Amino acid sequence: MDNINGKKETIFYVKGMHCASCELNIERKLLDLPSIKSVEASLNKGEVVIEYENAKPIIEELNNLFKQEGYEISEQPVKINGKFSARDFATILIVFILASLGFISINKLGLSSLINVNAKSSLLAFLFFGVLAGASTCATLVGGIILSMSKQWSGRQPHIYFNFGRVLSYGFFGALLGFIGSKLQISLSFSSFLILAISLIMIFLAFDMLGISAFRKFQITMPKFITRRIASEKNFKRKQMPFIIGTSTFFLPCGFTLTAQSAALLSANPIQGGLIMLFFAIGTAPILLLIGLTSAKFLDNPQWSARFLKIAGALVLFFALFNINSQLNVFGMPSLSDIKSNNFLNDLPPIINGKQIIKMNASTSGYNPSRLKARAGIPIRWEITDTGTSGCTNAIIAKDLFSDRISLTLGKTSVKEFIIEKPGTYKFTCWMGMVSGTFEAI
Repeated sequence: MDNINGKKETIFYVKGMHCASCELNIERKLLDLPSIKSVEASLNKGEVVIEYENAKPIIEELNNLFKQEGYEISEQPVKINGKFSARDFATILIVFILASLGFISINKLGLSSLINVNAKSSLLAFLFFGVLAGASTCATLVGGIILSMSKQWSGRQPHIYFNFGRVLSYGFFGALLGFIGSKLQISLSFSSFLILAISLIMIFLAFDMLGISAFRKFQITMPKFITRRIASEKNFKRKQMPFIIGTSTFFLPCGFTLTAQSAALLSANPIQGGLIMLFFAIGTAPILLLIGLTSAKFLDNPQWSARFLKIAGALVLFFALFNINSQLNVFGMPSLSDIKSNNFLNDLPPIINGKQIIKMNASTSGYNPSRLKARAGIPIRWEITDTGTSGCTNAIIAKDLFSDRISLTLGKTSVKEFIIEKPGTYKFTCWMGMVSGTFEAI
């Protein structure tokens, strides 16, 4: 068919498109052909939409172009291979187990805040999260823009402008989200529900990255009208265009970016929100810059790209499930954290001046003891000594016991007095649900 800009459009079908980064590989090679002006590869459809001038590309020539990568181009729809091999399952299982063991070890060392992603996480955590995003979904979503830029310009300058604009806008809009969060006065319950919603999005994203065919429709791609506009030569006459396009990528819908943006909002602090998004964008920059400067030649091996995407998907799934488990702790519901709670107080606490005295230490690695006993109906004086908490663990909440939070200060003892009215087991946790404990009232 003909487009209004005078170019012609056709659809080819691809067999053997294994991963999101493979789309970039196909787009790059097709854009190298002089007659082709715009390419949009779709992983979930197994097709490539091409805009061209003059003669229509010849199937035989295209198949020769992709022969080494194992792709097969045709003009008839092909069945997409959605099989999940035993090797893929083993790879994902190993990565998931290693991630779990690694996180448990890091948590015991009190360094969990370095890799967990939430509003109070360290900036290094968001830097790592950005690296993971840049090598997976950001490479796919933003990669089409970068390859279109490579088609129009040569040299480093446009790509440096693009990434500089991207990093700058992420920092600015992150600060704006933090400012908005401070004015909204977001409640703990709302933030927990938001984290759960984002975690569900991350699970869908992870399943798509793992290659599960039922979730391929969840894949987020650039709208066609945007890719065509970007690919047009006349839109690149101004040298500041790469910078402008880079700044606009903040608004592209990506599961990783959405997670970082929600953390910036929940931080309720313009400086913290800006730094969260800044470090996230810096993490994505190396891969995106590499795509631009090399025209994505590092993606020429589709098997390696597919395997890496599955590893990244397993890590994303781990983070999502960890966040869900943490929010179950916040809501006082049963979770996997209950299994490891073996540090308990056997005896009932002494009663002094009519109050049960319970003493506990709090640190980044957890509570000591973490399982407490008390008598129902008798006032409790809970003395908590902060022996080294972090931004994620410097407050304690227990929704079923009291409405406010207990703020902790390093080296000092905080006191909370309350009464447990009914016998039962009640959960308490840090405000992000990372570490938890229980009260057994008898």
